[in-house]
Amino acid sequence: MIAHVRGQVAALTLTSVVVDVGGVGYQVMCTPSTIAGLRHGQEVQLATSMVVREDSMTVYGFADTDERDMFELLQTASGVGPKVAQAMLAVLDPDRIRQAVGSADITTLTSVPGIGRKGAERIVLELKDRIGITTTVAASGAGTAWRGQVHEAMIGLGISAKDADAAVDKVASALEPGQTPDTSTALRDALRTLSKARA
Repeated sequence: MIAHVRGQVAALTLTSVVVDVGGVGYQVMCTPSTIAGLRHGQEVQLATSMVVREDSMTVYGFADTDERDMFELLQTASGVGPKVAQAMLAVLDPDRIRQAVGSADITTLTSVPGIGRKGAERIVLELKDRIGITTTVAASGAGTAWRGQVHEAMIGLGISAKDADAAVDKVASALEPGQTPDTSTALRDALRTLSKARA
């Protein structure tokens, strides 16, 4: 697994970048927004995901690990391959995808080329409890990225979405207006809240 590549940008196209890593040029498939931020000759580090097929090995590159992780998560849904997952990230950023899935916003999901209504409904059904955000989080606006991160971490620990929602809400209710907590501290507090509730 190639987790990232770091080197000089040797070539750019509309869909990919060639990164020179120690004299070896790696072709990395990227979204237009990622490519737009790159310049020929620039030193760059891209988070990557390698997709291996019978007849190919393709490296997909992302501006940060959040995009890469979302790319990999999306592919766990039935019918979503790397091209569709990349198309979703080309149209919607990770937070917007979380909001759309968490709130079952089919209209937003079908704005992505290649995703029809049935496909969007399947993505919501299969990923809603794993995507790391709920309708409550989506509606709360800026400054709440920590909520999605904490929720996602709790889901990853095997905690149900319902319990994770309740714990995150409890942590949020204890904050001062406008306060944004450190994510690791918020996760610890949420887990502590859950332990007390189960005691």
